[in-house]
Amino acid sequence: MASSTPTKNTNAFFLQAGVSFAVALLTMIFAIFYLPVDPWIRAFLGLGTMFLTTSSFTLAKCVRDAQEDSYVVSRIDQARVDRILSEHDPFKSVS
Repeated sequence: MASSTPTKNTNAFFLQAGVSFAVALLTMIFAIFYLPVDPWIRAFLGLGTMFLTTSSFTLAKCVRDAQEDSYVVSRIDQARVDRILSEHDPFKSVS
């Protein structure tokens, strides 16, 4: 039986995700800072950007936790099936 292993992200993918997030956040902050509007509008957009950033981290953590939970459950189920199959003797007579 082939057990499924979780896919691992490469360092390059992790770096690309981090850099793209940093660039997006910095350009948004730069745009808010140089936007020709009143300070209260800048503050509102800044708070919106902060809320969106923290919400994206929370969503990513929830998705990761759900994926890890399903992986652990599937590993436990797979271990149970493997144990049952290893203990099963097809030539054993039924009494």
